[in-house]
Formats: sequence, C-alpha cells, structure tokens
Amino acid sequence: MIDDPRLRLKAEDRARLDILFLAKHARGSGAPDPVDGTHAVYHHELAETLRGLGLNLRIGNRYDDLIAAEAPDFVFTLLNRGGFLNSEMLAPLVARWRAIPHLGASPILRGLGDDKHLMKLAARARGVPTPASDIHRRDSGPLRIPDLGAKMVVKPNASSASWGVKILTDRAEMRAHAEWLLEQGHDVLFEAFADGIELAVPVIGGRHGEPVWLPVMKYVSADDDRIRTYEEKRGLVPTSEGFHPLGDLDVSALATEAAARMMPEIWPFDYGRFEFKFDLESGSLAFLELNMSCNLWSRKTLGLSWRSLGLSHAELVETILCHSLLRQGVIADVEKGDGHDDDGARARGEAPGRGRPAFAG
Repeated sequence: MIDDPRLRLKAEDRARLDILFLAKHARGSGAPDPVDGTHAVYHHELAETLRGLGLNLRIGNRYDDLIAAEAPDFVFTLLNRGGFLNSEMLAPLVARWRAIPHLGASPILRGLGDDKHLMKLAARARGVPTPASDIHRRDSGPLRIPDLGAKMVVKPNASSASWGVKILTDRAEMRAHAEWLLEQGHDVLFEAFADGIELAVPVIGGRHGEPVWLPVMKYVSADDDRIRTYEEKRGLVPTSEGFHPLGDLDVSALATEAAARMMPEIWPFDYGRFEFKFDLESGSLAFLELNMSCNLWSRKTLGLSWRSLGLSHAELVETILCHSLLRQGVIADVEKGDGHDDDGARARGEAPGRGRPAFAG
C-alpha cells in the first residue's frame, strides 16, 4: 500500500487566492478544435474542474492576459502551444519577471525537460540507459545523417504529441525528412529505434516537496514497432489503443527507479511523465523522454494512473495545485486526504468514495 497522496486547500486559502488559469482553449466551449483536437476539450475540462474546486478563477488564453493584467496570486499555466518554438517557456519566464508563482517548473528546468536531446544526456550522466542518439541544431552547418542502426526515429527535438515523428530505414528518406523539419524551424533529433513496449512513469509533488510516484502505465498497441501519430494523440482520428496500468511490480519498480535516478537533474517540478521502452525478451529498459507539465486531461496517462488508485480527477488537480503553492510559499499548509469530492461524485452519478483503496500512513 502507499501513503494517501491527496492534498486539499484549507478553506481560508481557497477563499482568498486569486488564480489565473492560462490555456490556449481556456475560453472555448469544450468542443474539439479542428487542429488541436481534444486539446480544446482538455482545456475546457480543466477550467471547469478548477471552478468546481471553489477557487477565485480568472480565465486567460493569451500571453497578454499574463503580461498586461493585474498580477494574480498564482498562474495555473498550460499555455505551451503559442505558435512558436519553445513557447512553453514564455509564460514561466513572464511569471518570473513579474514575480508571480506559477504551475510547472522554473523556466530553465522547463527548457531542459522539453529539450529531448539534453534530457537524454542528463539521463546518461545519471546511469540511465537510452537509445543511441544525435542532434542537428539549426544553423549549425551542413546536415549529417548519423549511423545509429538500420531503423531510426527522426523527429523534432521539441516535438509535441508526436508531431513530425517518423520511423525510417532508408537514409535518403531520413535526410529528406530532416531537411523538411529544419525548414519548419526545428532542431532535428536522430534516435536508434528501441524495441519493446512503451511505459509511462507518472510523478507529482507531495506535501513535503518530495516526488510521489504513481502507478506505471503501459501502452497497449497492436504494433509496438510504430509510433502513435499526432492525429491519434489529439483525437482527430479514432483509435482503440491506449495506456493501462502495467501491473507487473518488478518492471514497475525498474522503471520507477530509473526515473528517480534522473530527479537530481530536474527536481523540483509539479507533475510530469517519464517515458521508456521495455524489451520483454532482453529485460532491458531505455529512457525516451520526459514530459514535464504533461497533459492533465482526465483521459490521458497521468489522469488514468491516478484514477487507477480509485481517486477523482478533481483530487489530482487540487493535489498538484497544492504542491505548487506549497513549494513556492503561497500557502503555509494544506488539508490532507478525503472530504471534498463526494458532491462531485454524486454529480457524475458515482457512489461517493467508490473504488478507493485503503491507504497506509
């Protein structure tokens, strides 16, 4: 059994805090977007969830809503698709400039986490195995295609939701795709293709600033030798594949221990997901990337892992918010455990507390 990870705001903090929720589709209706797909549904759900927690909530969908507005007590920012490379760093940078506490991590850690090449170097420095890889930065001279094996992954170094990712075996196609990515304004990451199943290790922050590891998830697919497309990840095309709890305690421990080895490089942050490949035949594990401030939608990996503990999505959002407020000194303490979600459970047609585990501690 694990300690109960849930944290709750004290009533007086819930009443006094002025929070800005910043996301591209925060003002949307909740309908899917033609380009961003279910990302728009996700942003609407988060806005409604935060409102449901009884917070004093402002809504913004542009950087100007942070730059020009009266300073809130805290910025709950998901604005990481701003239409330019590395836009995920702008809201944290502006918040730091204005001395406003914000969700996620410091701008420099966001940059490290979202630079897939640098995170692989950090992983190797901590003794975590990764597939062989190489980087070609824009404006760094003639393009050279590395020899990392017969099958390589060629992708943007700052790819989001698998945009621009291809598995290739023909070197001419590798070059053509890399040149196209450079033309689109991206650095290009080359990576040896790793065999095995895809694992996700979710983590959030705890009451005392420590990482709290959630159940490891595996991606169930009819073909482990392919990469999910942007269209699949954004719900623009139907798919029956998805993440489910791994269940194998030995492999879960192996993956979690590997993720924990990297934490001295990138902690503290509020929530994220480490991605690995695990080869069933050899028993080997390979780190792929870190998704710091990953998708918080209830239907995505972090939310599904949390729900596997019998806990509600609203409790996850409030727990992450509490950790961020605590680590930045916005609040002094929190409530701990159950007590606020029964009304929400009834509204969803669920029995209050149904399926919740008996926590230790």
